[in-house]
Amino acid sequence: MKQNLEGYYRLHAGIYDMTRWSFLFGRRAIVSHLAETGPAMRILEVGCGTGKNLVHFAKAFPHAHITGLDLSKDMMEQARKKTVEFQGRITMVQQPYSEPFQPGGFDIVMFSYSLTMMQQEWGTALESAAADLSPKGRVAVVDFHDTPVPAFRSWMAINHVRLQGHLLPKLNDLFTPQYSRLGTGYLGLWRYLTFIGGPDTGQ
Repeated sequence: MKQNLEGYYRLHAGIYDMTRWSFLFGRRAIVSHLAETGPAMRILEVGCGTGKNLVHFAKAFPHAHITGLDLSKDMMEQARKKTVEFQGRITMVQQPYSEPFQPGGFDIVMFSYSLTMMQQEWGTALESAAADLSPKGRVAVVDFHDTPVPAFRSWMAINHVRLQGHLLPKLNDLFTPQYSRLGTGYLGLWRYLTFIGGPDTGQ
């Protein structure tokens, strides 16, 4: 699976932003919402891709140190070009998120359209995020949720995206929801999830 995704992003890295802007809804909005609802000094984005969100975070949280994690060397090369003006504040690391990166070390752990591309690893990634959050930290997720159209679900699966509504139950289990919303894309062709939650103190 890792090799498949690396090959996929090797082909798509150079055109990713031009081809995805029209259907990756909610990315800028969730960063703005996080900035409006509380400060953060240490931010981790898992699956940072071309660095678009890293730039939004750097502007919305001008005093924060931001870490971007991604599997793809090609996507990270794009991210480095995009974030050059924020050198010293943004660190990028190429590795999977298969275990906690810095336990208790982050005020925000963000997943933007990355969890639905993880076939078996998404649950482990969310558990790692729970461990990496500071006591008052927040996990933030914006991603595909589900679709009523089987053909679209199959097409997205070809592009490594799982559209089965599987993220929200796990998020509600691991975190205390602070904001949770399902939006629709293109007249209901699919739904997307926006979720912000804090540590589950009942664990």
